[in-house]
Amino acid sequence: MSLVLQGVLAPEDLLRVRDELNVIAWNSGKRTAGAAARAVKENLQADGSDTRTQALERFVVDALRRHPLFEIAARPARVSRLLFSKYEPGMTYGAHTDDALMGAGDDKLRTDLAFTIFLAERESYEGGALVVQSALGDQEITLDAGDAILYPAGSIHYVAPVTRGARLAAVGWLQSFVPDAGQRETLFDLSVTRTRLAEAGAAREELLRLDKSISNLLRMWAR
Repeated sequence: MSLVLQGVLAPEDLLRVRDELNVIAWNSGKRTAGAAARAVKENLQADGSDTRTQALERFVVDALRRHPLFEIAARPARVSRLLFSKYEPGMTYGAHTDDALMGAGDDKLRTDLAFTIFLAERESYEGGALVVQSALGDQEITLDAGDAILYPAGSIHYVAPVTRGARLAAVGWLQSFVPDAGQRETLFDLSVTRTRLAEAGAAREELLRLDKSISNLLRMWAR
């Protein structure tokens, strides 16, 4: 299941992120690519060793975690460090699939889901769509600044070449408490339905039974 999360970053948050990225050094993105993806990756990434980058990572992840749909869609157990990426004209990231395991030692996690938070205004660049392959064909994704896409990390995907301007994004991965995508989707559907029933004035007793079912399914499926 892929899901758009609208408004992860507010306009004032975007200004802060972009202003701080303007004064941070950028390096070749090949340095963080897996062996198979390195040959097709042509972009820039903010220096992850800079304490300003690390503070910005925490700021953006905190905003993502506050989004009302993120928790119920991802059931996140662990979130990776972010990569702030920049694509200038001619840059692209060819078709690839993300490594199943990322990090080292105690920081290693299984990549169940990936996410991209778009940081540049749509009209400021051309090209640069995130394209995710699926059984229904290629999904071409370009979102408003501040919005995010959550999608399966095991999919084949690529970033189309940028032809004008600069595409800025924050990219990360997460390990879910519920590894099975079908089970995550079932829990998501139930949770969204519960919210809509509550908004429609459903009886507390009925909502409580639904809460019980959601909680018990989560107990069965969480790892």
